[in-house]
Amino acid sequence: MKIALIAHDKKKDDMIALAIKYKDVLAEHELYATGTTGTLVMGETALKITRMKSGPLGGDQQIGSMVAEGKLDLIIFLRDPLTSQPHEPDVSALLRLCDVQSIPLATNVKSAEVMLKHLATTGAL
Repeated sequence: MKIALIAHDKKKDDMIALAIKYKDVLAEHELYATGTTGTLVMGETALKITRMKSGPLGGDQQIGSMVAEGKLDLIIFLRDPLTSQPHEPDVSALLRLCDVQSIPLATNVKSAEVMLKHLATTGAL
């Protein structure tokens, strides 16, 4: 499966902890991430990740383009709902595309864990 990892600034530590906990599961799949998130996760886990641009610099749109083209199977996007994001229209567009294309989307740690545990036990979503 092709999985994208995205995390707002205040959620990057949560993404790193999630990636460490589910490293064995994630290692079996093709991973993509926005720039800073990808760099941090790779640094802590040594997972192979294709990095896009940073979210505010177009990374969310690059991931969205992959969704629109049917090139992603799962997105884990740890959002910070309490902080205003300068690129909120890009975030909203990405969420909408996931709904339109029926791409599973986890927006918090617990929903991500449910999806990753299922993926670990069944090999699919």
